Amino acid sequence: MNIYNKGPVFLGIVIFLALALFPFYNNFGKTNKKPDPKTDTPEIIEYEKLNGKKECVEPKAFMRGEHMVLLNDWRDGVVRDAYRGYISKANGKRFNMSIQNGCMKCHSSKKKFCDECHNYLAVKPFCWDCHIQPKEKEEAKS
Repeated sequence: MNIYNKGPVFLGIVIFLALALFPFYNNFGKTNKKPDPKTDTPEIIEYEKLNGKKECVEPKAFMRGEHMVLLNDWRDGVVRDAYRGYISKANGKRFNMSIQNGCMKCHSSKKKFCDECHNYLAVKPFCWDCHIQPKEKEEAKS
């Protein structure tokens, strides 16, 4: 079988591969800065002053990897079973099972705390499909 116009066909394949592989070779060797969500919001600092220590519903390592499992369990417990309180496995303390009246009380900046990691990992949680997004507080400019 004889292929006519081999030159333009070959050129077309090269151009197609160059465009298709552009995202890969354009980003080769580049990395995004790993997010480091801050736990020094004014609310957390105030909590630490009142209670002598920072404390979340579970330890930091657990929350980094398993917070969505925890939040899904909370959603099921609150919506389906009418449970409102969560007893921490780490310290036995009771916490209110609520994103807005629990988590966001301390982690008050969705943009800095939630979005920073979710954007880095390219995940789009569906929390705000049902919950009202918190209004971001304007930072004081110095």
